[in-house]
Amino acid sequence: MSSTPETPASSAPLQPEDLTGFFRRAERPDRRTHKIGTEHEKFGVFVADGEYRPVEYEAHVLAVMNSFMERFGWQPGGERGNDGALISLVRDGASITLEPGGQFELSGAPLADVHLTCQEFTQHQRELHAVSQELGIAWMASGFHPFATREEIHWMPKPRYAVMRAYLPTVGQRGIDMMLRTCTVQANFDFASEEQAGTRLRLAMGVSALTTALFANSPYKEGEDRGFASLRSDNWTDVDAARCGLLPLAFEAPFSYERYAAWALAVPMFFIRRQGRYIPLHVPFREYMATGYVDPDGVRHTATLGDWELHLSTLFPEIRLKPYLEVRGCDSVQQNILCALPALWKGLLYDDDAGEAAWELVADLDFGERLTLWSECRQAALASPRVRALCQRLLTIAREGLDRADIRDRRGRTEAFFLDPLEALVAAGTSAADVARAKIGPHPGRDVAARRAFVRAFHFAGAGLEEG
Repeated sequence: MSSTPETPASSAPLQPEDLTGFFRRAERPDRRTHKIGTEHEKFGVFVADGEYRPVEYEAHVLAVMNSFMERFGWQPGGERGNDGALISLVRDGASITLEPGGQFELSGAPLADVHLTCQEFTQHQRELHAVSQELGIAWMASGFHPFATREEIHWMPKPRYAVMRAYLPTVGQRGIDMMLRTCTVQANFDFASEEQAGTRLRLAMGVSALTTALFANSPYKEGEDRGFASLRSDNWTDVDAARCGLLPLAFEAPFSYERYAAWALAVPMFFIRRQGRYIPLHVPFREYMATGYVDPDGVRHTATLGDWELHLSTLFPEIRLKPYLEVRGCDSVQQNILCALPALWKGLLYDDDAGEAAWELVADLDFGERLTLWSECRQAALASPRVRALCQRLLTIAREGLDRADIRDRRGRTEAFFLDPLEALVAAGTSAADVARAKIGPHPGRDVAARRAFVRAFHFAGAGLEEG
């Protein structure tokens, strides 16, 4: 949910060629320059008073961000929130941002290999732990908040969230839950050309259901096991059908930037941004581009490149095309398997042989069968024999791709070793959700003892592990 700052270039009137030129300018023809950027979100819980309550902005989140600046050299990001509130940090090409319910997100810098990515996230975990432990805050990595209700979670002071909060309930039943009670780990990948963007989009969209199963880590809602391995994934099925889910166009050859742009043009907008202010606007982008918009103050607005870029960032398919390919279908997970996410996708997307082999796993499915597989993956995950077998083959293919890349750490290991924890889960037929279930049980409830158990089971950093 990153925003787009206004610059002289982005405020220029939008031309038809800009719709696809946005993607063409992002191409990196030299594949040796293709990098990886990883993003990870987690829920904050204030544990110091023994109540295990979701964090608040003023009392907790702001203190964490200030400590990051004072102790670790982070700087304020370019955008400010309501009344000038600090809502983002930047350092060395990475950023920290706040999701609507205070979910704390590290968006890592674009890096050359997974070894560097994992070093970056290990450093982040250590910094977050050092700061949060002193402040009595614990952070949980789970796809859906395991015990908090909507009403218990505090909104962050970001003006764009007010617009989304008002609009999403008009197009789906669970948009507010998506904003407040979900967390993900995702990764971003480059493409060399339009053809390669299409090939990688098709592959990623095709196997994204399997990666949902591999990283399924959200069986609980409001203290009860709801029968899904990934409630986060299930939640996304009722947010906004126009902008979410699997895209049929990914599987319809030939791919083109024009076809992706045509889909995006038909999706209703959330807003436009002018002088730091978000102005609600809910017509399809195509209509706005054709006729402009006169806001309630009588000011006329015409479409700009910045509007187009902002709109593209408010589309939420399982795989999203921006100036990079963004894989979005996985639950937030703990540090022990976090680095497996960029490793898995790199092995599949950055090795052509691996990509072809992975596509063959799902090539024969029609679109209805793809939706059925996705449902099976979010509900049963690795407990499904079919899903488990497909995931094992997918991991083998990714491992071969990473081994062929032969990028080694100081101990001589290729990036394939990051897949080891996933392979152990698949071998046992047990997802991270099942690991949590074994620790907590099906009906822990929402009292203090249950909340403490949830924090311990999903712990990522900060206070909490010393309890009990």
